[in-house]
Amino acid sequence: MAAIMGGSRLLRIAFSRCPRPSASVNERTAARVKGSPRGLDPNKIRTFHATSPAPNISSFLPESSSFPGVKSYADLLDFAIRDPETFWGTLAKERLLWNRLFQRVHDCDFSKGSIAWFLGGQLNVSVNCLDRHANQYPNRVALIWERDEPGTEIRITYRELLETTCRLANTLKRHGVQKGDRVAIYLPVSPIGIAAMLACARIGAVHTVVFAGFSSHALSERISDAQCKAVITCNQGVRGGRIIELKKLVDEAVKSCPTVKCIFVAQRTDSKVPMSNMDISLEEEMEKEEPVCEPVSMDSEDLLFLLYTSGSTGKPKGLVHTQAGYLLYTSITHKYAFDYQEGDIFGCMADIGWITGHSYVVYGPLCNGGTTVLFESTPIYPNPGRYWETVQRLQINQFYGAPTAIRLLLKYGDSWVSKYDRSSLKTLGTVGEPINHEAWEWFWKVVGDGRCTLVDTWWQTETGGVCISPRPSEEGAKILPSMAMRPFFGIQLAIMDEKGNRMEGNSVTGALCITKPWPGIARSIYGDHPRFLNSYFKKYPGYYLTGDGAHRSEEGFYKITGRMDDIINISGHRLGTAEIENALAEHPDVPETAVIGFPHDMKGEAAFAFIVLKDTCSISELVIKDLKTNVASKIAKYAIPDHILVVKRLPKTRSGKIMRRVLKKIATDDTSNLGDLSTLDDPQIISEIIAAYTKYKKDHMTRK
Repeated sequence: MAAIMGGSRLLRIAFSRCPRPSASVNERTAARVKGSPRGLDPNKIRTFHATSPAPNISSFLPESSSFPGVKSYADLLDFAIRDPETFWGTLAKERLLWNRLFQRVHDCDFSKGSIAWFLGGQLNVSVNCLDRHANQYPNRVALIWERDEPGTEIRITYRELLETTCRLANTLKRHGVQKGDRVAIYLPVSPIGIAAMLACARIGAVHTVVFAGFSSHALSERISDAQCKAVITCNQGVRGGRIIELKKLVDEAVKSCPTVKCIFVAQRTDSKVPMSNMDISLEEEMEKEEPVCEPVSMDSEDLLFLLYTSGSTGKPKGLVHTQAGYLLYTSITHKYAFDYQEGDIFGCMADIGWITGHSYVVYGPLCNGGTTVLFESTPIYPNPGRYWETVQRLQINQFYGAPTAIRLLLKYGDSWVSKYDRSSLKTLGTVGEPINHEAWEWFWKVVGDGRCTLVDTWWQTETGGVCISPRPSEEGAKILPSMAMRPFFGIQLAIMDEKGNRMEGNSVTGALCITKPWPGIARSIYGDHPRFLNSYFKKYPGYYLTGDGAHRSEEGFYKITGRMDDIINISGHRLGTAEIENALAEHPDVPETAVIGFPHDMKGEAAFAFIVLKDTCSISELVIKDLKTNVASKIAKYAIPDHILVVKRLPKTRSGKIMRRVLKKIATDDTSNLGDLSTLDDPQIISEIIAAYTKYKKDHMTRK
């Protein structure tokens, strides 16, 4: 293994140098799991196969045999809505390993924004993801690390991952990290990143993974908001053949984060980086620790992790996810939405810095005892065949990716796909944004040879897991291109009009809401529950407002129509327009700015910025370059607006509110009907902006 890894010390220590466990270690681990009060014997945990529903519904979902009156798939869907107490309670008892069984299934009230599941229960998430599988199948592969360098993948078994997680957990504890402390993880997709998440879960610390493409400023914001006690990072990241100076970015970020007491630094490359008194060499410290760490018993509603997403106010919001409900929901959706079966290799291409990586790279697959792929690279490195060569080499069965990547690869043609054997694929999936019809057809016909199930999934950081997807469904049920289609078990949807009325029947379009709580939903915004209530439960009392629009078709299927608030979905990454505006406005020559999203063939959506310059400043390429640099440094490179148009004034109402809907129509060449302009302070502004846009389009814009 060391030879394969070349210069990287990270896994040579974390996985190769870790001694094999002695018999006494294995016995202690097994005894601890088996001896958990009111827990399940791992040797008696059933294996579930999410095959297409058969006439005997219990062969599809074994627990359904105990559900009264459930004899068909339609019965099961109805039962999950009608009796969520029995449905989710039974699944939780059967599929999770408990230290203390819960006394109450749920206590939820959407009208008050209060959500709690499996009250009184205690468990440990890392035990559910590692110990029970390591005890039963120690040599089963848990992770396949598809490193940036093609053909150098590394396989890690459940035993190895458990031991590494325990060593890392012991290291955290020895340096003062305790239950309830927040730990920032700023790492690329890697086994040490997964071990860091699970180590936090093992000792009861709360992790917040920050995407390793974010700037030091964005990292600092998240560390400060969460009041993190420690940061886990590595010397450098590697992606697409490029080196990313992660440690340098962390050093810059923590200058304004007084709560950080230590920084754990792993080695992804051989390069040395400056180390201060606060810095700790992670591998060296892990070598000193034992590969056994007693797991902390956590209440079901204790915090598991915070994950920051953009908000319309410009300030990132830390969504709170808790222990049992989130874990159950990710495991069930992973099993049934993707038809995951024992022995399959699950390939989710997402970064662990996003919720997709949390739910379908880490927690869902590992809770199910699966083998999950960690993809460190990019879809086009070293060439546009990277995904499909990886599928062939690793024999991936489920492939879950972003529409942005599919649209990118489509442009390179079919030959990069057809040259590789993709016969292992059974299920294809898309996530992060709606997929357009052309990309859907290409993905299904060319990549999947027209034989794979394609699931266009809809869900959010807030929902924790898939909420709408073509599968599961009745055997042979149709799948329509570029539609999420069907709500998952226990998810009851509603479409609301602008006046707050629920729209009945089919062929209707409006705001997408969910009427009933489910175990995977976020519980709050960290440190700001009023914002949580205002964002999701205030506009339509008694409903969860998703912020997305949806159309319910003649047949009752759901199609997502896009965001209804000031959020842009760039390549599947949600960004608040206010966040980009704030970064632009920090330029001393920019007193005002407005950012809108516009359709983009590759990214789905892109940012278009309208800016006003001070009278003393003239338009120049240098100013535009500075503005782009500001956005990259304050947020990330992918947040840089594709277009920056300088205008004399912005369209405002008499109360001073910028009319962004008018700017959006201008930026999308839809000026034939600008809507009601009666509240504009000065209607003449519109013709000025249209003239500026027309000239800019002629001089600069090339629609891609």
